[in-house]
Amino acid sequence: MSSFSSSLSSSSLCVMDILRPLLININGRIYRKNPVQEECPYEEEDDYSYSGADAEQCLDEPCDAHDIEQTEKGFRCAIDVPSVLYKYIIGKKGETRKRLESDTKTSISIPKQGVEGQIVVTGAHRAAVASAVTRIEVLIDSFRRKQPFTHFLSFALNHPQVQDGFLRFREEVLEQCGQDSGVDVSIFQNPAKLHLTIGTLALLNEQEVTRANELLQQCHSVIREITQAKPLPVEVRGIEYMNDDPSMVDVLYAKVAVQDGSDKLQQIADRLVECFASVGLMERERDRVKIHGTIMNTLFRKDPSAEDKGASGRPNNKDREAFNARNILQMFGEFYFGAFELNSVQISQRFSTDGTGYYSSVGHVTFS
Repeated sequence: MSSFSSSLSSSSLCVMDILRPLLININGRIYRKNPVQEECPYEEEDDYSYSGADAEQCLDEPCDAHDIEQTEKGFRCAIDVPSVLYKYIIGKKGETRKRLESDTKTSISIPKQGVEGQIVVTGAHRAAVASAVTRIEVLIDSFRRKQPFTHFLSFALNHPQVQDGFLRFREEVLEQCGQDSGVDVSIFQNPAKLHLTIGTLALLNEQEVTRANELLQQCHSVIREITQAKPLPVEVRGIEYMNDDPSMVDVLYAKVAVQDGSDKLQQIADRLVECFASVGLMERERDRVKIHGTIMNTLFRKDPSAEDKGASGRPNNKDREAFNARNILQMFGEFYFGAFELNSVQISQRFSTDGTGYYSSVGHVTFS
């Protein structure tokens, strides 16, 4: 297997990487990740090996994985990269680009910072251009994963009946449990933004937003097949938490279920994540999407517009003050928030508000 140069700080780390290497999916191609400390002013850079059925040939022989065109002077390949990621290809004083060009015997042209465009790789040999493009794609994927999410796939739970139920819940909790540690009005969700997060997306320019919306439209037929082209009657009933200590809770969730007891909502969520993850737009964090809607979150204390990245226990713990949820869980464990017909899934923009008070949408599809 061909690989880029790599180094490990200890033999134990080396054994761990060999036995359980981290694999990443970029446009259907699988890479093995080998961490390397680089001199970079922004982040740690990473070095990678290419793994898969065409792993050995892709760096040394002509490779059909990339759209490489022949020119009068050799070969050329243009790849779409959001401008916010250019700096990671350039590196400190241009060192990363120089190393890539030297290692692959290619020339790499990058647009000016802030100007959306394509990174163009040229070289005398097709295999050299393929090698450079592969390295660029893997390097970009590494830093893309460290970008904060900008959008998320969501089911809106802000139907008027559910909002009314939520307001009753908030009032009763504050009245009966307001003296419990950490419980106050600031940690309750905005009723107009009640939602179920399916998965998060880091869409770094308009082209990526358009691509995500096109992909969602392609999922329409799958969704309609599951729902039989009808809205889903759902109910929001009961609450739960996801860490081990109910006296130290950061997030409290409402349970959401289809009224006929089927798993159609689960099927839709799982298929959407599968679809978006398969093209690298989303990371699959677990086998099945956790069907839940946030109703209380300690992140809201300091920033009412804050959003967790999903239901993974206790994310973003720094500077958070947990609350004691024991009495809330005991007294409101089966609280009924309301029922309604769910009829759409949308790509919601983080830190935004539309005319209804919900998140602005950059794309949606209906069930019916």
